[in-house]
Amino acid sequence: MSRRPPPLLLLLLLPSLAFAAPSPEAERWWSHVRVLADDSMGGRETGSEGYKKAASYVAEQLAAMGIQPGAGDSYFQDVELVSKRLVNPRSKLALVRGGKRIPLTIGREAFISQHLGETGPVDAALAFVGYGLTIPEAGHDDFAGMDLQGKVAVFLYGGPSHVPGALRAHHSSLEERVKVLRNAGVVGVVVLFNPKTDEMPWARMAGSRFEQSMDFADPSLVESQGMKISVIFNSQHAEKLFVGAPHSFKDVLALADANKPLPHFELPTRLEAWSERTQAPVKSQNVVGVLPGSDASLAKEYVVLTAHLDHVGTCAPVKGDAICNGAMDNATGVAAVLEVARALQAAKPKRSILFLLVTAEEKGLLGSRYFAARPTVPLSSLVANLNMDMFMPLVPLTHMVAFGQDESTLEASLLEVATSHGVKLVPDPEPDRMMFIRSDQYSFVRKGVPALFFKFSPVPGSAQERTFKEWFSKYYHAPADDLRQPMDREGAAKFVKLLSDYSLVVANTPERPRWKDTSFFRRFATPPVEAARQGTP
Repeated sequence: MSRRPPPLLLLLLLPSLAFAAPSPEAERWWSHVRVLADDSMGGRETGSEGYKKAASYVAEQLAAMGIQPGAGDSYFQDVELVSKRLVNPRSKLALVRGGKRIPLTIGREAFISQHLGETGPVDAALAFVGYGLTIPEAGHDDFAGMDLQGKVAVFLYGGPSHVPGALRAHHSSLEERVKVLRNAGVVGVVVLFNPKTDEMPWARMAGSRFEQSMDFADPSLVESQGMKISVIFNSQHAEKLFVGAPHSFKDVLALADANKPLPHFELPTRLEAWSERTQAPVKSQNVVGVLPGSDASLAKEYVVLTAHLDHVGTCAPVKGDAICNGAMDNATGVAAVLEVARALQAAKPKRSILFLLVTAEEKGLLGSRYFAARPTVPLSSLVANLNMDMFMPLVPLTHMVAFGQDESTLEASLLEVATSHGVKLVPDPEPDRMMFIRSDQYSFVRKGVPALFFKFSPVPGSAQERTFKEWFSKYYHAPADDLRQPMDREGAAKFVKLLSDYSLVVANTPERPRWKDTSFFRRFATPPVEAARQGTP
């Protein structure tokens, strides 16, 4: 028997047995993630020095690729904001029932959300209103027949299963909810979550109360005023709200899990609360680059590629690490936009391409909402938005969901391009997570621009489903979302190639994308867009 060479010599003699080197495309994509999710960026909190460093890096990369400034003669569009922080030591919550006051432990049983509410006291009766949704198009109204004047509405986050996911998500948006709640006379909300759809542990969710919220400095852009308080309740303690009520929280969850209608009823309990907030001005920036189109007749129209550049900065420390680096959320998406910019610059698309890296997505899509309200090009010239937000390269790219794909003519060409790359398009697997409203494409949808939002999807019924669920539990908005986590870099490179090819198709197709006639979102299209669709002057 011959002597076998030692393992090290084997690797030297047989390099094919060693780990394959990453492709140049995967390495280029990862090089951007590595910079943007480095500790030196401090988690890219909106308006922070770390965010400014990240914005400068992105602008430098666009310039080096030959992408022109897209905000006049600058890559930066200033966004004036106001930061708001809860004074947590002065926050108080209590339930009052049968003359007894039952204090709640902030952070354990519930917490006051920093995103919605005002400084001052609240003392109001509670009423359970199902999902808290009014969806006229589906004949659904959780407020019908209820007297909610001056009350706090308690609702389960989600929606009736018979309502299409994108429509359900639209009516679940903060702006639509607040509008309906104000009209009903509601003064505040208590939000309950179904444990089956929880994305992160309660402790991490409750820790978000220490983060700052933000809104526009210009009050004309603020759409969510009118609620005195918003409370997030721990589902493990939610039965405390339902004591003495016609139904228990367990009953509500059973009906929701069985896709049955939820009841609506008064709760024999009042909510007492006190909250206090401080404010400070914040200036941040969107980064905007433009690649002029090569066709004289189409160059005045724009395909907008977006990804949010911000993350949440620092958060509750885990093993001494308090930096929420946001590698997946959303250095991955920014890196994808940069690499698509590289590919399209060489491809010379017929329509112009706007590369938009927005701020304050984590604060309520503020950067994209600002751009959509005050675009650097005419709003009517925006033909489509393609959005990348933590597109989840956890596994090889074989299945993908494009939220909004059923709503517009963007679907047909996407299906062709995806198929050519060996990727299967799948429907939204979890409509109760309301993904269609939770990232920056929604700011464009509300302005009538057809849009898609992309994510890898696990192979149905496979172990990949557990991988995705575990990622949210361990990494989402946590310090663990850093450069040490496993990512499929070749899968990401494949996605960048698919997205580049698809963006080119959208940019080169003579017919402008349009909402399908059956789409609810067609109503948001502006008259110039509809005229373009119909071929009229």
